[in-house]
Amino acid sequence: MLKTYKYRLYPDRKQIEKLESILNACRFLYNSALEERKEAWRKQRVGIGYNQQANELVECKKAIPELSNVYSQVLQDVLRRLNKAFQNFFRRLGNGEKPGYPRFKGRNRYNSLVYPQSGFSLEENRLHLAKIGDIKIKLHRRIEGQVKTLSLTREIDKWYACFSVAAVLGAVAPKTIKSAVGVDVGLDSFATLSTGEQIENPRWFRNTERRLAHRQRSLSRKRLRSQSRNRQRIKVAKLHRRVANQRRDFQHKVSRQLVDAYDLIAYEDLNVKGMVRNHHLAKSISDAGWGQFIAFVCYKAEEAGGMAVAVTPSGTSVDCSDCGFPMPKSLAQRVHKCSNCGLKMDRDWNAARNILALALPQGLRDVKPVEIEPLLSQKQVRSVKQEATDFNRW
Repeated sequence: MLKTYKYRLYPDRKQIEKLESILNACRFLYNSALEERKEAWRKQRVGIGYNQQANELVECKKAIPELSNVYSQVLQDVLRRLNKAFQNFFRRLGNGEKPGYPRFKGRNRYNSLVYPQSGFSLEENRLHLAKIGDIKIKLHRRIEGQVKTLSLTREIDKWYACFSVAAVLGAVAPKTIKSAVGVDVGLDSFATLSTGEQIENPRWFRNTERRLAHRQRSLSRKRLRSQSRNRQRIKVAKLHRRVANQRRDFQHKVSRQLVDAYDLIAYEDLNVKGMVRNHHLAKSISDAGWGQFIAFVCYKAEEAGGMAVAVTPSGTSVDCSDCGFPMPKSLAQRVHKCSNCGLKMDRDWNAARNILALALPQGLRDVKPVEIEPLLSQKQVRSVKQEATDFNRW
C-alpha cells in the first residue's frame, strides 16, 4: 500500500524563483512533447512514444539551456506524465467514454514536479534537492516506510513536499471485533451512526458561498491578463483552498475518532460520481465530501488493524431495521414508520442499523457498540431520540 506524507516547505525568495523557473521549463517540455506527437500524427500518421522522446532529451538540453537547470529524472517524469495522459485518452476512447484529448498546459496550469527515484534527501529540518539546494521543511510527523518518490507541489502561494511511501502491510495485528458501528452518510446530517448519534453537517462551502460569489464577481470585471486580475484570481483560489482545508481537517478528525472507538466500521458503497449528476443535489454532495471521508476511514482502519466494510446500499433506507419489512419513502420523508412492527425513528438511524446488520458476520450479530465521545463539539454531534420502545437489537 502506498501512503503519502505531505509537508510544508519554506523556500526563500531565490529558491522560489528557481522552483518557478523549473516549473516553467517542465511546462515548456510538456507542451513541446505534446506538439511533437500531434504534428507527427497529423503529417505522417506516425505515433511517437515515451522512449523515443526520452532519447531526445540530451539534444533538447543542448538546444535549450533552461532544461539543463532541471534534474534529468524530473524531465523524464514530465514525458511519463504526457505518456500517461495519452494512455488514459486511448483507454477512455476504447471504453466508449468521453475521450478528453491531452491539452496544452497554460500559465498556472502546471503546478508540480516529481523526483521519481533519486535527487533528494532529508537532513533534520532541511530537504536537499538536486539542482535547487537545501529548503527548509516542517516535518510535523515521522515518515514510516520506504520512500519511493517525491512530488513538489505549488498551491497558489505555498509549496509542499509529498513523499510517496511504501507502507508495510500487516505491521499491526488485526483486532478482535468487540465493537462495531454502521455509518449512513447524508446531507441533512453529515453522518448518522447505528448508535443513534448524528454528526452535524458543517457545510463549509455553503457557508462561504456568499464571500466566494463576491470575489468571483470582482474577478469577472478585471481585464484579461492584467496584474489586478491575477491578484484577484489568487484571492478566489485562497478562499477555495480554505474551504478544502476545513473539510479535510473535519473529516480527518471524525474518521480518526471512529477508528479509535470501533473495531469494525460499516458504510454504504455509494456511486458518488453518479449521484452528483443530479443537479439538485450535486453541490451539497460535493460539499459533504463523502468519497474523501470514506477513503480516510478505510486507510485509518487498515493501519489500526480494524475493518472497514462496504455494503450494498440497496434497501438500507427502505427496510425496517427491526423486522425487515419494506417501507418505501420519499427523500422528503425523514421519519421511518413501520406499519408491521410499529417502529418509529429517524430514517438515517434506521439505515445505519441496516448497514451494520449487512456488514456483521453471522456470529457477531450481538456485538455491542461502545459509546463514542462527542466529535469536535456538542453542536456538531447530537443524539437522535427514539420514539418507540421496540429497539433493543444493538
